[in-house]
Amino acid sequence: MIQKLSPETLRTQKGISFPGITTAFVCHDGAGKVFMAKRSQNARDEQGKWDFGAGGLKFGCSIEENLRREIKEEYGATALNIHFLGYGDIFRTREDGTPTHWLGLFHAVKVKLNDVHIAEPDMFDDSGWFTLDDLPSPLHSQIEKIYLKKYRKDLDLIINTDI
Repeated sequence: MIQKLSPETLRTQKGISFPGITTAFVCHDGAGKVFMAKRSQNARDEQGKWDFGAGGLKFGCSIEENLRREIKEEYGATALNIHFLGYGDIFRTREDGTPTHWLGLFHAVKVKLNDVHIAEPDMFDDSGWFTLDDLPSPLHSQIEKIYLKKYRKDLDLIINTDI
């Protein structure tokens, strides 16, 4: 008989004992602004860094369901339009030297500007709306590597379109 791991064990081992899968998102208002939050000391990693948002894919949950749930959980907002940007391998090393491997599924998601707020205040220290040309710092390691390097053209088009 196969024994299932507890959700807490899975959470601590994602990206370490096996590649984790994350549904990552850039929430935007359709008028060129993107929402970002500064990760607190309670975040899994990259504490003190500004991030767009993401969440580990839960077993039995579709990518879209997971994306919608994470946006609601983190930012209290409803995803209006979802655009898949692409995927990418995320190889990082934690501060303690532990190597991690995640597969990121990257999305641009339109939300209502006035609906967005920090819904998990213990996970974030600050938040705000920005343009891609005027992002806060320090940034999460994957923003420059993936969002701005790989998907910038698509993001510019999508976040400036009211669809």
